[in-house]
Amino acid sequence: MIAILGFLTIGLFLVLTMTRRVSVLTALVLVPVATALAGGFASGMGPMILEGLGKVAPTGIMIAFAVLYFSLMIDSGLFDPLIRGILRLAKDDPLRIAVGTAVLTMCVALDGDGASTFLITVSALLPVYKRLGMSPLVLTGVVALGAGVMNMVPWGGPTARAMAVLKLDASQVFAPVLPAMVAGIAWVLVAAYLIGLRERRRLGAASLPAEPQPRPEPQPVRGDGPGTQLAPERGSTALTVFNLVLTIVLLAALVLQVMPLPVLFVLGFAIAAVVNLPTWEKQQALLDKHAKSVVLVTTMIFAAGVFTGILNGTKMIDQMATAFVGVIPDSFGGHLPLLVAITSMPLSLVFTPDAYYFGVLPVLAQTAAGFGIDSAEIARAAVLGQMTTGFPLSPLTAATFILVGMSGVQLGQHQRFIFGWAFATTAVMTVVALLTGAISF
Repeated sequence: MIAILGFLTIGLFLVLTMTRRVSVLTALVLVPVATALAGGFASGMGPMILEGLGKVAPTGIMIAFAVLYFSLMIDSGLFDPLIRGILRLAKDDPLRIAVGTAVLTMCVALDGDGASTFLITVSALLPVYKRLGMSPLVLTGVVALGAGVMNMVPWGGPTARAMAVLKLDASQVFAPVLPAMVAGIAWVLVAAYLIGLRERRRLGAASLPAEPQPRPEPQPVRGDGPGTQLAPERGSTALTVFNLVLTIVLLAALVLQVMPLPVLFVLGFAIAAVVNLPTWEKQQALLDKHAKSVVLVTTMIFAAGVFTGILNGTKMIDQMATAFVGVIPDSFGGHLPLLVAITSMPLSLVFTPDAYYFGVLPVLAQTAAGFGIDSAEIARAAVLGQMTTGFPLSPLTAATFILVGMSGVQLGQHQRFIFGWAFATTAVMTVVALLTGAISF
C-alpha cells in the first residue's frame, strides 16, 4: 500500500509539472503533503519535513552564495579580457572562433546559470559569426556543449538537484567525477575544433572587416543612491588580477575540500563584495540585481527537502525500491550505474530536470541500494548524462529558447546539429568515470 502511495506521488508530480498545471515548486510541496495525509501520516509529517529541510540546507546555502559570487565576477568584468583576447586571436579563422567560443562559454558558465551564459556568449560572438558568414548553428552547438559540461559544477542545476534530493554533499557527488569532467572539457575543445574545421572548409577564404566589431558594454545597474554604479570601472587591472586570484584560490580550495563548500562560497563572496563593491549601496544593488536568480534556485532546493523528507519519512521510497528490486534480475542490478549514465541523456528530452531528479532519481537510487550500490554512484551517473541536454538541448527548459532565439535558429535544427556531439560528450565522460571508479559496471 505504501509503495502504491509512493508511485502515485511520483506520478502526480510528473503529470502536474510536465503538463504545467502547477509550478514545480508548489508540486514539490503540495503533492507529497496530500498523499501523506491520504496515507494517514498527518501526525508525523511536521518532523519529516523539518528533517528534509535540514538536510538540504547546506546545498541551498552553497548555491545561493555561488550564484552571487560568479554573478559578481561577471559584473565586474573578470571575463572581459578573455572575450577581447578570443576575438583578437580568432581573427578571420572560423576554426579559431569555434574553439574560442567553447573556451569563453566554459569560463562564463562557472556561475552555473545557463541563461546568463547564453546571453553573454551569444551577444559577444553573434556579430562575429554574422560578419564571417558562419552558421549560427555552430554558435549554438558549441555553446551548448561548453555550457553542458560546466553545468556539472556543484552549484549547477543537475548536481545541485542530485545532492539535494539524495541528501549528499559535493565531496560525494562532484569530486569523484572531476576527472570525467576534465575529460569532457577536453572533448568539447576537440569537438569545437572539428566543427570549426568543417566550417572553415565550407566558408573557404572568408575574412573579417578591418575594424573589429565592438562588444556592447552592459548598462550600469543603479543602487539606492543617485548615480551609484554596481560594477566597478572596467579596465582596472589590479581589481581584475585580484578577482582572478581569488577565483583560482576558491576553486582550488573546492577541489582540495579545504572547507565545506557552503563555507567556501560564503567567505569568497563576502571578500569579493567588500573589495569590488566597497559601499553599502553598491552591495545592496548587487543583491537587488541577482535576487531573482538566487530565490528561484534556493526555494526549489528547499521545496525538494519537503518532497524527499516526506517520501523518506513515510518509507514510500523504500517500498517503491523494494518493488523494483523484486522484478529486476540480480544479474541486471549491478549494471544500474552505467545504464543510468547512458539513459539519463535521452530521458532529459522527455523529463524536465526537476521531474527527473526529484521524481525519478530517488527511486533509481533506492533501487540500486537494494543491489548494494551507493546512492552517490547513481547520482554521479545521472549527472553525467543529464547535464549535456538538461538545458542546452531540451525543449522543457526556458534557457534553451534563449540560446536558439538570440541566435535565430530553430530548436529542431539545433538539436539535430549537436545531439550526436552531445551524446559523444556523455560517452567520453562515462568511460572516464568507469576507468576512475566514479561509477561501476
